[in-house]
Amino acid sequence: MGDSIYTFFTAEEKLVIRSAIEQAEKMTSGEIRVHIDNRCAGDVLNRASQLFSSLHMHKTELRNGILFYLAVKDRKFAILGDAGINKLVPDGFWEEIKNEMMDNFKRGQFTTGLESGILKAGDQLKKYFPYLPGEDINELSDDISFEQK
Repeated sequence: MGDSIYTFFTAEEKLVIRSAIEQAEKMTSGEIRVHIDNRCAGDVLNRASQLFSSLHMHKTELRNGILFYLAVKDRKFAILGDAGINKLVPDGFWEEIKNEMMDNFKRGQFTTGLESGILKAGDQLKKYFPYLPGEDINELSDDISFEQK
């Protein structure tokens, strides 16, 4: 893993993460994004919320966007779901996914952590937002976004 956020994940690891997003989105109409920053000076949920807005994640038709946010140098991360998701999922929904990811992150397995969290979110969200063949469109990019300098 490199010093820059752009090289934190190898090209192969980026493909694994993107593939997990695509696979999860085949189970649910939910839209998943991953954003990576170097630093997060303040509260991680506040930063994730700012990004959620700037990435236009709140503009999905069913308000079912999910942001996986990592600040790699500060070792902070958050998962943020939009209003449509949060009003339907049970208490502890995000914590369960976050804890599983944290176990991987503690071992330095960031790609595995993201992949498992993304796939778990997709699997669980299919109950609330099932994928509808022929009707679902990909409303948000599946590419990882990075902090802009």
